[in-house]
Amino acid sequence: MHREPIPLYSVDDLPGLDFDPFLRASVNAHPVRRIRLPHGEGDCWLVTRYDLVRFVTSDPRFSRDIVGRPIPKMTKHFIPLDRAVSFVDPPEHARVRSVVAPAFSRPALERLRPRVQTALDALVDRLVERPPPADLVRYVTSPFPLDVIGLVLGIPEADRPQVRDWATTLLTRASDEAAARRAEGVKRDARAYFLALARLRRAEPRDDTMTLLVRAVDRGTIDEEELLALATLIGLNGWHAVSNNTVNMVFALLTAEGLWDRLCAEPEAVPKAVTELLRWVPHKHGVGQPRIATEDVVVGGELIREGEYVYVSYVAANWDERVYPDAGRIDFDRQGPPHLAFGHGPHFCVGPLLASLEAEVLLATLTTRLPSLRLAMPREEVPWQTNVLIRGPEALPVRW
Repeated sequence: MHREPIPLYSVDDLPGLDFDPFLRASVNAHPVRRIRLPHGEGDCWLVTRYDLVRFVTSDPRFSRDIVGRPIPKMTKHFIPLDRAVSFVDPPEHARVRSVVAPAFSRPALERLRPRVQTALDALVDRLVERPPPADLVRYVTSPFPLDVIGLVLGIPEADRPQVRDWATTLLTRASDEAAARRAEGVKRDARAYFLALARLRRAEPRDDTMTLLVRAVDRGTIDEEELLALATLIGLNGWHAVSNNTVNMVFALLTAEGLWDRLCAEPEAVPKAVTELLRWVPHKHGVGQPRIATEDVVVGGELIREGEYVYVSYVAANWDERVYPDAGRIDFDRQGPPHLAFGHGPHFCVGPLLASLEAEVLLATLTTRLPSLRLAMPREEVPWQTNVLIRGPEALPVRW
């Protein structure tokens, strides 16, 4: 029987917020398909259809315990965080996550909201003191989530730029040996820093997540290496993902006719706008971390055998036309099931409520204070980052 050749998914950088054509073709015609990736050994499976992504990410027969295995991968150098919760299966995964769950609960974040608003107001004050145009990334969307994650984790203000620089290195694809060595060096530096911060919080406890982590170590709920992995994951991803996602949202609103003006006129629409933008923005560049089948499993009519690797695309699932008709249109009033921007199953993102809160506060503040905000250059000339895991503009010059 003739079989089609296995396609290579090269994960090229895309212009702006263009949707990945390979993912589009996959979700429409090949929702479960074998693919090759540019690096690593062998081929793997890619699952893109909404219901099948939910199935794979919640079925215990697909394990995330893949560290040290010769996986097919997007980049030559794969540098996971040691003991990272994202590579741990239940029930150990739930044990580790339970330690930080109180810090990211709705009541905790509502208590945090005034401090989040104060931090953003100070940044917008500094922005409007400057004559336009000014770079929204530099003055607002980059420092804002850095300040917020600093508040949450307990990172002193003077140390936050260093955390941002570490995140920039670790969450950029390492393309050569020198980049891989830099990333390994950053891991060591970040480990030493968070170890020192943990010791400080043990001596001087505060109302922050690092103090929660230290107390969990002292109780024996987690060990020190798990503390360091959690702190690094929260600190680095808490800046990188939110910084890029929020500026992507602003870019989308300013370049889609009528959307910015509607939010300015209807501030009560901000929460549902954030929900729709989280679905729509194709933030993840390529695919994330794979799973490995621990036994034979049929997915969407395809037999995935024990030991084979499976990637899912939440981005593709969020654009599945079977679930979200006219998925490429931003529709604040869209009805449908929950988006998968924060993942699904046991490895659902640790801080979705925090990320949503930051986006809501940002959009509500900008539309209220700067209703005349607009791009200061043609959208085609906005510079975009390359070789990153979460897509976003390098700069977003704006006028108001």
